Amino acid sequence: MNHRPHGRYADFQESYEGAHAARPPNSAHVLPGQRLGVPPHYEEDDRYDYEPSPRRGRKVRRFLISLLVVLLLVGVGTYFWADSKLRKEVDLGKVIDRPAAGEGTNYLIVGSDSRKGMSAARRRSLHTGGSPEAGQRTDSMMILHVGAGGPTLISLPRDSNVTIPEFRGSESGKIRAPMGANKLNASYAYDGPQLLVRTVEYNTGLHIDHYAEIGFTGFADIVDAMGGVQMNLGKGFKDKWSGADFQPGVQSLDGAQALAFVRTRHAFVGSDLDRTKNQQKFLSTLASQVATPSTLLNPFRFYRVAGAGLDTLVVDKDMNPYLLGKMFFAMKEVSGGDGTSMNVPISGSVGGNLQWDRPKVRQLVAELKNDAPVTVTSDR
Repeated sequence: MNHRPHGRYADFQESYEGAHAARPPNSAHVLPGQRLGVPPHYEEDDRYDYEPSPRRGRKVRRFLISLLVVLLLVGVGTYFWADSKLRKEVDLGKVIDRPAAGEGTNYLIVGSDSRKGMSAARRRSLHTGGSPEAGQRTDSMMILHVGAGGPTLISLPRDSNVTIPEFRGSESGKIRAPMGANKLNASYAYDGPQLLVRTVEYNTGLHIDHYAEIGFTGFADIVDAMGGVQMNLGKGFKDKWSGADFQPGVQSLDGAQALAFVRTRHAFVGSDLDRTKNQQKFLSTLASQVATPSTLLNPFRFYRVAGAGLDTLVVDKDMNPYLLGKMFFAMKEVSGGDGTSMNVPISGSVGGNLQWDRPKVRQLVAELKNDAPVTVTSDR
């Protein structure tokens, strides 16, 4: 029975019922022009018609520009920091009668037995003996050639029989008479890096572009800053003179152990020739482990390792961090098998000193000068 509302509530009742009357299903989602039960149709571009806020774009651009500026400042600052640390003490411009430069770049890398600044306890722990005032000698000498033919690392045994030629004194500046036949490391002991470079150039005919030298302390400090260097030793050996005591297999060497490893010669039949092979192996491995993202991209690790090495590294006056980095990456390539490592060719000995195989040395130098792949081999 229907009753039409009347009275003062009539208008209210009608409006309420109209508003809440039953509606067809999905009528709430029916768009203008859309038939009931048929999904709405969108223009394809309507669904993706979104434009980012101009303010948001400006913020992103400002952030990226700020990041690039910070990275640039850090990079430039690091470069000049490293350059200020280098001890640019060797003036190759004072070396006389130099051979013409060839293709590529030649580094003379030297490990000296300098004990300067070492305490008695430190000398005992590293088994170096001697005193801080003792004259310096070279424990290792290598030529690293970097060029289009790939890097080549050549060890020059310290007991090599060479000719020490006429030279200019590093302190007096006066021309000195030749010293004749002698050991290669005698040139360094007599007048330091400049005479060593003069002697190497005279006996090889190869122009030396840069010089880098590190002493006992710096060498051990770099290894310790790295947290050790992992080596795989084919055989174990002991040497009371260097303090070496190694078992075969994979192991991590700390600074003292690494120094013992590269100094040992009495434990080997080949003496200095076997030692130079170990020196090459270790330095290439060290460079390989230094030149990794975990070191280069970690500022705490990078500055610790770089600081340990740069403080004690003696270089020529034209050396800079870029050239030094180029040297390390070339040594990493040698370790990775992309380069060549060898002893200078030896033909025998004279008076207990090692005699170079002169025809092979001339061929080797010619290949290096022309930046050609090295075909010369060394039997020892």
